[in-house]
Amino acid sequence: MPHVLVLNASYEPLGVVPLRRALVLVLENKAICLEESGAFMHSATRVLAAPSVVRLKRFVRVPYRGPVPLTRKALFARDGGRCMYCGGVATSVDHVVPRSRGGQHAWENVVAACRRCNHVKADRHLRELGWRLHQQPAPPTGLAWRIIGTGHRDPRWLPYLQPYGADDAMARIDRVS
Repeated sequence: MPHVLVLNASYEPLGVVPLRRALVLVLENKAICLEESGAFMHSATRVLAAPSVVRLKRFVRVPYRGPVPLTRKALFARDGGRCMYCGGVATSVDHVVPRSRGGQHAWENVVAACRRCNHVKADRHLRELGWRLHQQPAPPTGLAWRIIGTGHRDPRWLPYLQPYGADDAMARIDRVS
């Protein structure tokens, strides 16, 4: 099922919801459709254009948002789907400082890796192998990462996500595709 980008009344991205939930928001007059997907939804009496982006009519106060959650999809988006050791196509997740040696499962210690590099590295430190990272891992920043990290994306969302750091993230993802 397609997904829809939900924006706050201030145009701040809030999240991604299934199409069905977005239609309910529009039908209950809680949201306005800003972008249509091109598809149509049919009921017994109506035909509605399926939304791609909706904006809430009332401002929703969002409590403090902590760091971007560390998920496999978000990690691959941050690293552009490339192995941080050799630059090949990444298929697995690797801890720079192995967990068996006290490394944490955190953005600063987790990278995308290809199967070969992950197998060769195993539970050793990079200096033991003489390897270097292409770039230092760091947590992604910006509201757009909360949306991009879900793995759902639509080109119609880009104008609404650009002010929140989407250009860098989308460019990394498009390099892989």
